[in-house]
Amino acid sequence: MSNAPLMPKATAVWLVDNTALTFDQVADFTKMHPLEVRAIADGDAAQGIKGMDPISNGQLTREEIERGERDQNYRLRLQESKVVLPSAAKKKGPRYTPVSRRHERPSAILWLVRNHPELKDAQIMRLVGTTKTTIASVRDRTHWNASTLTPMDPVTLGLCSQIELDFEVQRAAKEKPTTTVYGGATLLPASETTRKEEDDQPIERHDDLNVDAVFAKLKTIGGKKADDEE
Repeated sequence: MSNAPLMPKATAVWLVDNTALTFDQVADFTKMHPLEVRAIADGDAAQGIKGMDPISNGQLTREEIERGERDQNYRLRLQESKVVLPSAAKKKGPRYTPVSRRHERPSAILWLVRNHPELKDAQIMRLVGTTKTTIASVRDRTHWNASTLTPMDPVTLGLCSQIELDFEVQRAAKEKPTTTVYGGATLLPASETTRKEEDDQPIERHDDLNVDAVFAKLKTIGGKKADDEE
């Protein structure tokens, strides 16, 4: 429950006209500035406003007012309402757009489609308060005013805030899968070019050869050939 009474200015008018409370007491109860309460008493403010009795609507009691009149330092306390008002349910649906701004929505849709193609139709609907049919007509260039549409930033048009636009763009970027673009052949890293393969074993070289064994082998081969010719 709010700490201020209903219709605080009208309540202040009634308290100034019908009680002996100080300006500070009235200002504290109605959550107004003391100078504004003084202006009401002088007739410089709240002209034409009819005072509202806080006693009749159960926001203040006569005893509470009399206690404040006896003690200037006393601060009036707002009575708790016996009627519990249900909280207003949040309505789901497209954003409400003022009539004066509705003709600018196609231009904002065209700007969003061109500059942020990753946005879904539902996100565009939340940002500018439009319908899927209008978005589709702008995308397909079948809108009745497609030939004269000029892309315009919805933030500049006042259809949404920059924070809301950034939130939807970041959300769409997270949901969109990233594609790897081929950037051409590149050089291998030094760790790959300098790494020694396990299969590359050093070739064993036998520098020390047995000369006598070699000649004996040759003589044997030569002797067999001579016997074959005979």
